[in-house]
Amino acid sequence: MSETAEIGPNRYGKQAIRLVKVVRGAEHHAVRDLTVGVTLEGDFAASYTDADNSLVIATDTMKNTVYAFAPEHLTGSIEAFGLVLGRHFVEAPQVERATVTIAEHGWERLVGAHGPAPDAFRRSGAATRTAAASVSRGGEAVESGVTDLVVMKTTRSAFSGFPRDRYTTLAETSDRLLATKVTSTWRHAAADVDWETSYAAVLATLLEVFADHHSESVQHSIWLMGRAILDRNPGIDEVRMRLPNLHHWLIDMAPFGGASAGEVFVATTEPHGLIEATVRRGTPAP
Repeated sequence: MSETAEIGPNRYGKQAIRLVKVVRGAEHHAVRDLTVGVTLEGDFAASYTDADNSLVIATDTMKNTVYAFAPEHLTGSIEAFGLVLGRHFVEAPQVERATVTIAEHGWERLVGAHGPAPDAFRRSGAATRTAAASVSRGGEAVESGVTDLVVMKTTRSAFSGFPRDRYTTLAETSDRLLATKVTSTWRHAAADVDWETSYAAVLATLLEVFADHHSESVQHSIWLMGRAILDRNPGIDEVRMRLPNLHHWLIDMAPFGGASAGEVFVATTEPHGLIEATVRRGTPAP
């Protein structure tokens, strides 16, 4: 073994902690369905180099803490719940940073013969809300986000002007079908935010801009959506977006004796284009 070897950056934690909380109100119930991850960074080098576990907080303890905090602290946004957990873990002197990631899986109330059911639900497939709270002795940082948000434009989407070589077969188009599954996260400038209002505002902006603009490419769409989110939400510093281009190829109807009217497509998921970018606030001009 080399005498100059040393342990580099490291972290550990518990992932995929499944938590379902039933809020039993007098008139109706509500369901909170989360997947939580906890990651710790700090003074853990001895556990690697000296087989010394005296400072290692067991990952099973992390899992149990998430469950134990849920009755009292999972009463509002997932951002707030993540901050409470992060602040707890960083109280241990050996922990320099605690990062809590949360995905909330939606459930919607079923409607029966007499109206909305008080205690029956179905899983909502609209999107998954996400949050990441990072707590250290130097401060706190929170990112909110959304994943699995599937959207489509059936017109007002183009892709042209790209370079061509002998391997290029894709035709230029000024009117195509654009579909994608949005994954987006946005970083807040502060950790004291009305999380519910902020999330609703960002999601509404993203969807509004996607619906209204004429897209020249997925890159163009990311820029317009990200810039609008920053313009309308001064408490957000940057927006990261990951948009796969879920291709829909127009079916040639000629072999079936018909003419294509731009109505019938084959939907594909693989292979797909993948476009990622960060839109952030620039440095003000001097």
